[in-house]
Amino acid sequence: MSKSASRARLVEIIRKRSFGRGEITLASGRKSDFYFNLKPTMLDPEGAALLAELTYEALKDDGLDYIGGLEMGAVPLAGAVAQISWLKGHPIAAFFVRKKPKEHGAKLAVEGLAKNESLKGKRVVIVEDVTTTGDSALKAVEAVRDAGGEVVLVLTMVDRQEGAVENFAQAGLAFRWLFQASEYLKD
Repeated sequence: MSKSASRARLVEIIRKRSFGRGEITLASGRKSDFYFNLKPTMLDPEGAALLAELTYEALKDDGLDYIGGLEMGAVPLAGAVAQISWLKGHPIAAFFVRKKPKEHGAKLAVEGLAKNESLKGKRVVIVEDVTTTGDSALKAVEAVRDAGGEVVLVLTMVDRQEGAVENFAQAGLAFRWLFQASEYLKD
């Protein structure tokens, strides 16, 4: 399937499985009359494959070592992209950042790295399923920087277009998206 055909198909899947209208309270506490819940798309076989493919294509030339982000939204994305990157011969390892470090065991904030692995000096992309203001992604950025990683980009599947561009620019971070809310609000 061509990139444009893959993208068009994924728009359909997101519209059917993950987009809705109706009042909702966002993670930020703000109210909205539309929402994206990308978990049904990320966990659908075709949706997962298309998200992984398009995300990998968007990132393959960025010289990345790791892909990850804040739990839960980044977990299926990072895992799927890690798998496809291996299959395409350009491995990008995955990790995720806990919202709160575990209170037992190793008490880690960053999960998925082996004992001998570190983000120190590594080029990292932070991924999100849906981005509103970018605050959640910035928490992951902070954890990666605390671990010594270099965050080169934040990539979201859907930008709600409600402040993230400005917030990431202010933080000195490159920001890209696969889709924007305006693509779904036309109808």
